[in-house]
Amino acid sequence: MRYWGKIIVVMLGIMSGTHIWGVIIGFIIGHAYDKALEQQNLEKTGTKQSRQALFFVSTFQILGHLTKAKGRVTEVDIQLATNLMDRMQLHGDARISAQNAFREGKEQNFPLRQTLKKLRRACFGRFDLIQMFLEIQIQAAFADGALHPNERKVLFIIAEELGISHNQFEQFLHMMEGGRRFEHSSNYSYGSNRYRYTAQGPTLADACKVLGVQPDDEQTKIKRAYRKLMAEHHPDKLVAKGLPPEMMEIAKQKAQSIQLAYDLIKKERHFK
Repeated sequence: MRYWGKIIVVMLGIMSGTHIWGVIIGFIIGHAYDKALEQQNLEKTGTKQSRQALFFVSTFQILGHLTKAKGRVTEVDIQLATNLMDRMQLHGDARISAQNAFREGKEQNFPLRQTLKKLRRACFGRFDLIQMFLEIQIQAAFADGALHPNERKVLFIIAEELGISHNQFEQFLHMMEGGRRFEHSSNYSYGSNRYRYTAQGPTLADACKVLGVQPDDEQTKIKRAYRKLMAEHHPDKLVAKGLPPEMMEIAKQKAQSIQLAYDLIKKERHFK
């Protein structure tokens, strides 16, 4: 409410028996406070919108650069970008913007480090956003079933520029590789928003990789890892911090994968 400053100051003035001119001056001060607060809220909204726009464009630019790292962009790479746009339900101008960003990233002189530095500044203090960005890029690198050495180099630069340590980067790679196998051994139905197991089914080892734990880890450690990942991938929280609304579906699917992996671990390890 924009008028709280004026209301509170005037009420305090009346209750304290302040002279009418004191009430008027208080009203003016309260009005100035309300305007300053309103401007601050507008700036916050603008910053969030700018962050979302930058995250969106950077995602597809870096995807384009990453796919080009192997020497040429394959049909699999193009299909991955198309599938990502479909999952985000991008149409019209939004889809054109994503396609243009993807092409920009493929340019020979694309400023990779500069783009990542800009993104890091925009996402400062929001590690879950940075993590989501890196996860999307790693998922793209594994799209054809193998990680090309040049893709690995680009991924390491991405992690480095975003402030992610070498150990954290290797852990992300390990988790995403296991997560990819886990999701491939489960048949995800996009229409019904649920997973179905294939004949082979996902393994306990792959489920543990999704959570970044070992099959023989203590129950408390597994639960702690699960809760941490679910908190980091909460769609609404990510959007509030700057994830483009169009990418909420990706966050939802990641959260569903984490939940399914945890459910399998609980079943195999026989704990609640």
